[in-house]
Amino acid sequence: MGYAQLVIGPAGSGKSTYCSSLHRHCLDNGRTLHIVNLDPAAEHFDYPVALDIRELINLDDVMEELGLGPNGGLMYCMEHLEDNLDDWLAEGLEDYLDDDYIVFDCPGQIELFSHVPMLRNFVDHLKSKSFNVCAVYLLDSQFMTDVTKFISGCMASLSAMVQLELPHVNILSKMDLVTNKKDIEDFLNPEPQFLLSELNKRMAPQFAKLNKSLMELVDDYSMVSFVPLDLRKESSIRYVLAQIDTSIQFGEDADVKVKDFDPEDPQNDS
Repeated sequence: MGYAQLVIGPAGSGKSTYCSSLHRHCLDNGRTLHIVNLDPAAEHFDYPVALDIRELINLDDVMEELGLGPNGGLMYCMEHLEDNLDDWLAEGLEDYLDDDYIVFDCPGQIELFSHVPMLRNFVDHLKSKSFNVCAVYLLDSQFMTDVTKFISGCMASLSAMVQLELPHVNILSKMDLVTNKKDIEDFLNPEPQFLLSELNKRMAPQFAKLNKSLMELVDDYSMVSFVPLDLRKESSIRYVLAQIDTSIQFGEDADVKVKDFDPEDPQNDS
């Protein structure tokens, strides 16, 4: 059995930086981690790439040969990947099927994980190869400046959760860049009634019923929960990784538990 993270989120949310920091953390702690690049538009990496979609297809070549734009070209590339799951991907993963841990660094086009089937079919393929998979959804913490943006982020994450049907960990990335953390504390684990009240203050009265329905949807799916990630702190990376490991049952024999890792432990900060 293998274990995998599917790292998704909007463009610019810090997915590749997360992958790089995760690889460095695991390397420093004697843990093996393999990273696969699924972005055909990627140009450089701060981590060693175990498998690269650009060996199969490259976005620049597709745009030049087919006359497509960036988004159309990327969708073409991902459809080509889908057509080659049983060939290129299966062959590339042959050496990583026995208790290996793989992180897939995905493109940032939101439609890939919200309403088109390519990533869902990719996940189904991994499951058929006996991988336990967790979706890791990153959202830029600097995006969380008010309740309307928070709800927008929740809806995008919920769309990915429903589409992929995977264990799901939401991460508030780039916490190391937030100058005033009090601005986003209300959004880390807020009460739905608080969000509804704030939403009603910022929107016209005719949207009250819509706001209430949105809050009920978010609450029903237990979506109002983001794990903050500060890449300056080893304890923060360790805490996030422990949550993901638990969701895919990695290290159960070693009795890995989330409670063993305290994200606020200053003794473990780097």
